[in-house]
Formats: sequence, C-alpha cells, structure tokens
Amino acid sequence: MNFADRLQAAIERCGNPCLVGLDPHLDLLPPEYAAARDVTLPRAERARLLARFCREVVELAAGRVPAVKPQSAFFEVLGADGAHAWEQVVRTARQAGLLVIGDVKRGDISTTAAAYATAFLEGTSESDRDSLCDAVTLNPFLGSDSIEPFLDTCARTGTGLYILVRTSNKGSADFQRHGLPELSHLVADKVTQWGSRLVGASGWSSVGAVVGATHGHELRDFRARMPRTPLLLPGYGAQGASARDVVGAFGRTSAGAPCGALVNSSRGITFAWREKAHQGKPWKDATRDALTHMIDELSSALSATC
Repeated sequence: MNFADRLQAAIERCGNPCLVGLDPHLDLLPPEYAAARDVTLPRAERARLLARFCREVVELAAGRVPAVKPQSAFFEVLGADGAHAWEQVVRTARQAGLLVIGDVKRGDISTTAAAYATAFLEGTSESDRDSLCDAVTLNPFLGSDSIEPFLDTCARTGTGLYILVRTSNKGSADFQRHGLPELSHLVADKVTQWGSRLVGASGWSSVGAVVGATHGHELRDFRARMPRTPLLLPGYGAQGASARDVVGAFGRTSAGAPCGALVNSSRGITFAWREKAHQGKPWKDATRDALTHMIDELSSALSATC
C-alpha cells in the first residue's frame, strides 16, 4: 500500500498526528542507562543500552501515536554496534505497529542515492524486511538526480520520503530564505512535482516535506503551495513551537478531520524526566505524561479550528 495511505490510516486509528522522535543523546539518557556514556565499556554494551532505552520508549508510544522517527546519527556514533542497535529499534517499532520514519537526511549523486534507498527502504534480502524504514528524510541540495532513485524505490516498495524544505534550526534562513523566489519555495515546488507520481487513494502523496513548526507564520503558505504533500513538523516542544503554531499545516478530510501532517517531539518526550514539570518522576512516567499532554494539546488546538 502507498505510504501516504498507510500514514493516513495510522493517524485515523490513533486519533492524533503525533510523531515521537527517537534522538538518544548519550548525555541525556536516564540514570538507568548512564553506563552508555562510559567510554571504558565495550561499544557493544553501550549500544545494547541505547537500543534498550529506545525500545522501551517505543513500547510506551505503541498504540498511542502513528509513528516514530529514529535519528540515525545517535546510533552511528557507536559504529557497527550502533547500526545493529538501529536495526533492533526499527524492528521493534514496526512489530509494534508503528510506522518508522528514518531521520537519515541523505543526499548524494544518483548511484550513491540508489544505494541509500536500498539500504533504508528496500533491502537486499528477505531477512532485511523488518529492519527497513517506512520512509526516510532527504536533503535535496544536489537536485533531482539525487531524488529520482528514491522515487523509483518508493514506487516499487510502497515507502515514502520527507524532503527538507524549511527546517526548524536557527541557521535555516541562511540559505532557505535566500533569493526571489526563496530557495525553500523552489524546493517546495519541486517536492510537489516529485510527489505527483506517488499520490495514493487518500489524495496525499508519499513524498512529504519537512517544514519547521518553529515557522508557524509560514505554514499556511507552505500548505497552500503543497496541497497534496504530507508535512513533517519538527520543533514542537523543546524547540519552542506550540500546538497553536502548527494548525495551519493541516488539511481536512471530507469529514472535517485534520490530516496531512505529523508533529514531531523528540527531547520533550523521551527526556521529559529532566524537565521541571516532571521532576521526581520515574523517566517512563514522565515520558508517558508528556506524550499524553502533547496528544491532548494538539487535539484541542486542531478541534478549535474546525
């Protein structure tokens, strides 16, 4: 099934558009996992602890949200053992019924792009299936020939993409807002073009766009510019964006339900135990409560715009 259709079904099943980012910063892990920071331990043991933490977050998120988004860099710091931990986490999430958006931000010449697409979305054997992602993030700086191999793979496998368009980081304006029309607008138009060949029965494309929730005043324009494009909205919570900031990114189903976007929170969920509001709670309770707050806050904000 087309990724966009699977995503829409998952959002409807869970009743919310929340995305839990799995960014396992070694320095922020709960005390139970402090040994993962110990450089004197074997790397395999540190990676095992990293995977265990993420898998426990996955268990807390399963059935409550449609998807998770593991960030590959925090696994890659532990080398081959980290890559094994990544596959364990992806497999656990998929077996729990969650869609997995691999935050890998790849972008390279066509032959290399084809290899990346195989690595994350298609695999080279049947045994790879459970450790593959449902979608990945891409950097489009190298242009169309760096995206085409991923489009071909998505067409074969029913997987999806999220192209960086207007990111949430502080330096994003250095290039993304440069020129007339702005570079981010040119990329948004290309995303619409690339996605036109992968539109599903839901009316949404399997080629999405990453647009920062921290740019709330721009979201309605991007939604209008990319009417069939699912948006991935980082920046909610720890980076300062609120539920009210993201409402302009959503479309509506024929029944009036919000659709077409996922709102990501990473540190605000996985490391909620460090926040003053959750001080003294076991980390799992803090994560569970933070996720409940996010779901309720987004549901309230989106309902108010109906």
